[in-house]
Amino acid sequence: MAVKATHLALGQEAWGHVVARLLSELPSAPDELREKAKVLDNFYVATRYANGHAEGAPFEHYGPIQSNEAIRYAGEIIEFVRARLAEPRAG
Repeated sequence: MAVKATHLALGQEAWGHVVARLLSELPSAPDELREKAKVLDNFYVATRYANGHAEGAPFEHYGPIQSNEAIRYAGEIIEFVRARLAEPRAG
């Protein structure tokens, strides 16, 4: 939602749930941030649906390492968005 807010602030439409793609459509998103968004995108389906993995419940596939990484990457994306939304806009 934060990345979509950036699109809206730029007068652009933003559709979908793939954060890496949404970031790639912004003119100033760094490549490293897009790569981190790909990590988050991998959690989207598998963590929400019981059949997201070939075997076992979603909670059996994730632990503190994955959680901490996801939280850190999401925080970096939110900080990127905050910085972009704080920039003065023409018009």
